[in-house]
Amino acid sequence: MPAPGDTELRPVPSHLVSKGPAMNLLSAQTRIQNDDIRAVMDRLRAEHGDHEIDTGVAGQWEFRMHYGALNASFDDSGVLVRVSAEDETCLSYMKMIFAGHIAAHLRTTEGLRWQGDGTDAGTPVFFREISVLSSMRLSPHMQRLRFSGRDLGRFAHGGFHVRLLLPPAGRQAVWPTMGADGLIVWPSGEDALTIRVYTIRALDVAEGWLDIDFVLHPGAETPAATFAQNARAGDIIGMIGPGGGGVPEASNLFLLGDDTALPAIGRMLEELAPSVRAEAFIEVNGPQDRVTLAAGENIAVHWLYRHGREAGRAGLLPGALRERGSGADDLFVWAGCEFTDFREIRRIVRKEWALPRERHLVTAYWRRGASGEDGAGEG
Repeated sequence: MPAPGDTELRPVPSHLVSKGPAMNLLSAQTRIQNDDIRAVMDRLRAEHGDHEIDTGVAGQWEFRMHYGALNASFDDSGVLVRVSAEDETCLSYMKMIFAGHIAAHLRTTEGLRWQGDGTDAGTPVFFREISVLSSMRLSPHMQRLRFSGRDLGRFAHGGFHVRLLLPPAGRQAVWPTMGADGLIVWPSGEDALTIRVYTIRALDVAEGWLDIDFVLHPGAETPAATFAQNARAGDIIGMIGPGGGGVPEASNLFLLGDDTALPAIGRMLEELAPSVRAEAFIEVNGPQDRVTLAAGENIAVHWLYRHGREAGRAGLLPGALRERGSGADDLFVWAGCEFTDFREIRRIVRKEWALPRERHLVTAYWRRGASGEDGAGEG
């Protein structure tokens, strides 16, 4: 799910690509009249030209994005922007993406008001309040919480990741609302929430529960991990999503990650088609931090041990990647790790192996010394 100002553009999912009669998509539109809007829209177009499709209409252009489509029509008085998506969650994300771009470059969203499908006020359609059901220690550095929640069906597709919203200790939770411009209005001051990105490890829509695994960082300032260690049945937090990626569409996967990526790798291995080959290299502190993962004829899991060295500084994941080699033509490389390893892994796959962009997804799950949204989460 996008954060305010996040233009999370990736190839459009296959279910949003027209293969015949037009899909029955939800849509909304807004007109902006501003002396600087043309330059701002030109910047948007230049930044994301790879996602543009030819409309064949003068003064009009269109993007196909991860969550839906955006169409811009220009005239002398400004621009009319239409967004469309398959459901209310994706439509709200599209509004948020565009409004975030406007806020970043115009420094205001004054005059930006949406008409059409979807709700632009009250509780976000992608928000859920969830409460702790149980807590279990999986390893010395991993805690699993099971949460209960209502109407979880939308979280079964559209990405593995969610943002957890932790209210201040000892205060009644105040949850975010939606502004008329399509951006989230976050509580502030004493009601400010702690926000962290996590992976849904398991989900049962019928029973109304989900599991999230938290990496425990001894001695670090990690509010979400502290919450997980001290959680009791009935504790309430918020959740927004889903977003991010799922299982890559490939027949030969190479997965790399440290402790923070272990939940995502575990879920991907469980959801692989039987014909897909997968090899995973996972960096943890030691053998005691291994957890049970899916097994199969086409799955190989290799554990790499830091033995007390700091995560992201041992060089184990880039080393495993180089030793493995670029391999088969159909190889897809997925990695989630600390920023230092992320940068080196990305350099290997892009510069040394020259893998095209559709055959790798390398993400910095966290960054040493950063916290909150800047740190990309704790686990």
